[in-house]
Amino acid sequence: MFMEFQFSLAQLTVLNTSPVEIASMAADCGYDFVSMRQIYMGLPGEPDFDLAKNSTLMRETKKVFADTGIRLLDIELARVFDGMDVKKYEPAMETAAELGGKHVISSIWTPEREYYLEKFAEICDLAKQYNLTVDLEYVPIASVKTLAGTVDVLRTVNRSNAGLMVDVHHFHRAQDDVAELAKLPAEWFHFGHLCDAPGEIPAEKDEMTRILREERSYVGEGGIDVASIMNAMPPMPYSIELPNLKKVAELGYKEHARRCLETARAYCAGRVTGRKA
Repeated sequence: MFMEFQFSLAQLTVLNTSPVEIASMAADCGYDFVSMRQIYMGLPGEPDFDLAKNSTLMRETKKVFADTGIRLLDIELARVFDGMDVKKYEPAMETAAELGGKHVISSIWTPEREYYLEKFAEICDLAKQYNLTVDLEYVPIASVKTLAGTVDVLRTVNRSNAGLMVDVHHFHRAQDDVAELAKLPAEWFHFGHLCDAPGEIPAEKDEMTRILREERSYVGEGGIDVASIMNAMPPMPYSIELPNLKKVAELGYKEHARRCLETARAYCAGRVTGRKA
């Protein structure tokens, strides 16, 4: 069965690129979408390309979108953490809506269940004003780190614009079951994160974190059964989140981004159909 795959270029794949650069690169390489970091996290060495604070860069970004036809899929990252102010995410949501984006990624970094349920619900309610979904990503080094924990949040909060964003790396590291994934409501799935990684799960958190942030593999070149995970979910766009510092040093951002797309397309063809409705 032929399936038309749609792919986005994620910010973490080409981390230190401006919105203009990542959009131009995605278009040149043949991606359908771009996924941009518009919520500044203040990490060491992280550039701040907040379009809500830079009208010139916003204008230039809009021109790239108009000239190339590239589209915005999602923005990141609306984290839930202690002492947060949800309203601080609103400018980024305004930016996403203005650029035609559809989704905001969220993840949970505090262990207090009642608190994170309340704040995630607030993020959903704020995003709904901009016709955005909020897609909860579980991460093996975060507080909500499994499929079951994420399902608990979605069912409890019960917001119409809340979704589940599965990263195949995180799914594998959590040792989750594709049979459980296949049981979940189709309307929860808006897009996913695609990459590969060594099949052996690191025992140490530091090594887990290093691979997660710096050394993921091209799809089909690692040890994850990527196809089985994708086939447990409905057909949808995939954002290729594949940071690899060695490949970037060797190839440069653009060629790395191109190889990410080429390997993903080659792997998915004939292996992935997505679960039937």
